[in-house]
Amino acid sequence: MNYILSFSLFLMPITMATTYISIYKLIPQYLVKKKYLLFGLYSLYTLIVSGYLIIVSIFYGLIYLSHFKYEQMAPISRNLFFVMIAVYLVVLVVSAFKLLKLNIRQLEQKKKLETKILTTQLKLKEQQLNYLKMQIHPHFLFNTLNTIYGFSLKKADETPEMILKLSNLLDYLLYQSDKPFVLLTNEIQHIKDYIALENMRFNNTLNVNFNLHNISTSYKIAPMLLLPFVENSFKHGSLVNGVLQISIDLICTPDQIIFRIENTNTTKNTELKGIGLQNIKKRLDLLYENNYDLNILQQEKMFKVCLKLKHS
Repeated sequence: MNYILSFSLFLMPITMATTYISIYKLIPQYLVKKKYLLFGLYSLYTLIVSGYLIIVSIFYGLIYLSHFKYEQMAPISRNLFFVMIAVYLVVLVVSAFKLLKLNIRQLEQKKKLETKILTTQLKLKEQQLNYLKMQIHPHFLFNTLNTIYGFSLKKADETPEMILKLSNLLDYLLYQSDKPFVLLTNEIQHIKDYIALENMRFNNTLNVNFNLHNISTSYKIAPMLLLPFVENSFKHGSLVNGVLQISIDLICTPDQIIFRIENTNTTKNTELKGIGLQNIKKRLDLLYENNYDLNILQQEKMFKVCLKLKHS
């Protein structure tokens, strides 16, 4: 028993030193960093040195513990191959745990990094959307306030009603448009308010047909998404035979929302004017990505827009 204890105590520092070099030097500094040539070279040095020390331990058992009497040596210390297997098995098991720990740590760091990147992308996306909304809102207000200003100069009786309609739109713009999505019925109501304002401005030179089909009260949509299309028709539409004709169709199907709007127009490349439609395209890319289809068509006397949104 004293022989085995003494031999084990002599062998223990060799095992500990070899394990230490493996888990704190070779693996983290060379293997993990993919310096495979250096890892192989220094692993070979470690194997040679540790093998030499294991041989020394065998001679220690023979000379100092057995007094040069081979038969008095413990069976486990007589076989050099067995002793080396025992030492390197410990090194391999501990190294495997070290590699597992490093892999888990790397996975956690990768997950944290991916989460950080995703959070940054979401914040950037939110900032882009807010920027686009800031562009849309003043543009919309500028046109509407100009209309009310013209009526106030004429001291028209319709001015108070126009102000009330604008108040409703402002409430929607300020308190609803910050939400990611609103009910489609809310967007429809404010489109109607906007059309009512424009009806007062155009008087007898405007003909608007707003047709609704199978509108679902549960469908949601990004706020201020359809209204700028309507605004664009009024702003860039042209009077043909003394009348601005605007036709709007909004259709709900089980899997999508279809919005069509067309207006009389005599100017080419209407879709390139102003910031309204350009901002809508950017918002659609940010909010709906590949879940929408937008077609803009300029004909000889008609400007058409068709937007299809996939319902999630």
